[in-house]
Amino acid sequence: MKQTTLFLAIGACICFSSSAFAQDVPRPTDEQLQKLKSVDYSPYPQQHFPNKVYFGETHLHTSYSTDAGMIGNTLGPEDAFRIARGEPFVSSMGVPGQLSRPFDFVVVSDHSENLGLAPAVAASDPTLLAVPWGKELHDKVKAGKPMEAFDMFVAQIFKGEDPLAGSELPRTYWNLETAAAEKYNEPGLFTALIGYEWSSAPGGANLHRNLIFRDGKDKADTIIPFSSYDSVDPEDLWDFMEAYEKNTGGKVLAIAHNGNLSDGLMFDDVTLTTKEPLDQDYAERRMRLEPIYEVTQIKGDGETLPALSPSDEFADYYTWEPASFSEKTTTPEMLPNEYAREALKRGLAFEEEIGANPFKFGMIGSIDAHTSIPSTEEDSFFGKISAAEPSGSPLRYEELVNGRLSPDPDTKTRLYESMAGGLTAIWARENTREALWDAMARKEVFATTGTRLRVRVFGGWDLAAADLERSNFAEHGYDHGVPMGGDLAHAPDGKAPTMLIRVLRDPDGANLDRIQIIKGWLDKDGNTHERIYDAACADGRGVKDRRCESPVGNTVNVADASYSNSIGDPFMAAAWTDPDFDAEQRAFYYVRVLEIPTPTWLAFDVKYFDIDLPDDALMQGQERAYTSAIWYTP
Repeated sequence: MKQTTLFLAIGACICFSSSAFAQDVPRPTDEQLQKLKSVDYSPYPQQHFPNKVYFGETHLHTSYSTDAGMIGNTLGPEDAFRIARGEPFVSSMGVPGQLSRPFDFVVVSDHSENLGLAPAVAASDPTLLAVPWGKELHDKVKAGKPMEAFDMFVAQIFKGEDPLAGSELPRTYWNLETAAAEKYNEPGLFTALIGYEWSSAPGGANLHRNLIFRDGKDKADTIIPFSSYDSVDPEDLWDFMEAYEKNTGGKVLAIAHNGNLSDGLMFDDVTLTTKEPLDQDYAERRMRLEPIYEVTQIKGDGETLPALSPSDEFADYYTWEPASFSEKTTTPEMLPNEYAREALKRGLAFEEEIGANPFKFGMIGSIDAHTSIPSTEEDSFFGKISAAEPSGSPLRYEELVNGRLSPDPDTKTRLYESMAGGLTAIWARENTREALWDAMARKEVFATTGTRLRVRVFGGWDLAAADLERSNFAEHGYDHGVPMGGDLAHAPDGKAPTMLIRVLRDPDGANLDRIQIIKGWLDKDGNTHERIYDAACADGRGVKDRRCESPVGNTVNVADASYSNSIGDPFMAAAWTDPDFDAEQRAFYYVRVLEIPTPTWLAFDVKYFDIDLPDDALMQGQERAYTSAIWYTP
């Protein structure tokens, strides 16, 4: 009883003390109260600029793609989404695995041509068996002749004749694919974007595009995917996309890829079918519907190559040249129409001539795996096709992936000459379909060759080196400049653009070597040029004649498939002002970031499987990132 009384007494003292203390604080004046009412102190809800980078894949194939499902892939769209989210898996060949880190977003982009053919065969789908061609193909597979069946499919692709025209199979499997995306889409946590691949290949030239929908299943299910059976002309694809947007109120964009395999058609100066010169309507339409380009992936890096950029010592990175999926051999005349940097330069000339730039695209990277497994890790590369999953089998290295039809032996490219794949990085406010799609549409994206380094770029007339140290770096960049993918115009008198770049290494990866600015411009005579500037060099190296004065070094131990972060820097920043700026010349600037040398997937394979590889097998390389450009228009 006494204890209870004591507690009550103490409580009373505390209350009285608090009340007394509060009475010692003067009451705010009416003027102060009015001022407080006018202040809205909630800074973060008011922010709308992108504040996070998301890593993902826009080009992943499952068993629903005939060139995956008919040659060993048994994992469908649901499996692909689960794997991308970081769940353990067993591959089609029985190899257990798990991604080192989950993805933030994924697009399952199965080929629209006879979508779902392989699972339909596996299930002996009555709809397939009702078509004589389908019954014949089905019976070959069941009789243990899958490659003969696959050849039947390939023959139809080259003919351009849909053997299942009028069948409900495409709609059935499209609806299953959109259902899988809907099931695994969790706004804010993981984004499953709806998409597919249109696989145009006129004469064997690769003009493929991946379509990415901003919308959900309700709108996406109103269409059946447009395929190359319908048309191989991108302008007809654009008609289909515009009709979808008009009929549904939705939004869709397309991502072209593998210009290095296009026989000079990807960035041609005439239209595909009519061979008419490109005009303003074509240019504006193309860039509205195809705002970004897949610049790097398993089938070769498409930034540039030594023949186009002879002064670029880092140009020869996984370039497949000569390269062709057709019977043609790449000629020097084709090359300017196949690579991104040259296309960006030629776009400036087109804009000067026709009033619009048909090649004003942002840049992303992708994997293009046909295994349902989006692996880009060098130490756990699952290959492009299921038959080439991790093992010491010669097929993993000797499979012919390019030049099958060409009589030129120099076009023959094998799997060991492939990179482990690329990634798409997107600056956005939130991890949702809408936010990621909108960022792609405005080109605020960058490509990596598989690493997850983080790059941020702003360009403007009133930016300075001191801004790199700002606590509100991004906010200031948006307020006083433009981000990657943006536009600068009408240079103030006496001013040149300044680029602010900040780069953070992959937290689980390699240190950084250098930050480079790639500039392209159009002179008064209509000629295009390019120049590379090293804007920052790791380890305190200086810049001499626009380049780091010495190489960063090399710590790779090929035998052990290891390296050391004892060289390079984990974080780099640069404020670079164009020393050669001419306010009368159209120009673009994009950033290329190089990591220090690291082992490739082949070095890890040699270590794990104790195999011998050809002398030209690439055992080490420098992973990199390419940002979307910032354009300047007089």
